[in-house]
Amino acid sequence: MIKFQVLGKGCSKCVALGEHAAAAAQALGLDYQVEKVTDINAIIDAGVMTTPALTVNGEIKSAGKVLSVEEIQALLK
Repeated sequence: MIKFQVLGKGCSKCVALGEHAAAAAQALGLDYQVEKVTDINAIIDAGVMTTPALTVNGEIKSAGKVLSVEEIQALLK
């Protein structure tokens, strides 16, 4: 199972990033889970300084921008 974490305050960009991650995993036929992390201390502890950020299985893959579905698919291959 792939575990995504979307780190951010819950703004529209954070929501879009979570939707893109889900769509990318679905398109590849992967089992996945999307978790939203909105606690600022948890975000800082993860080493993220700009949001939204995306982690895949605990590894930061992006910070400060909304990746497209295609960009996330490329990260998963």
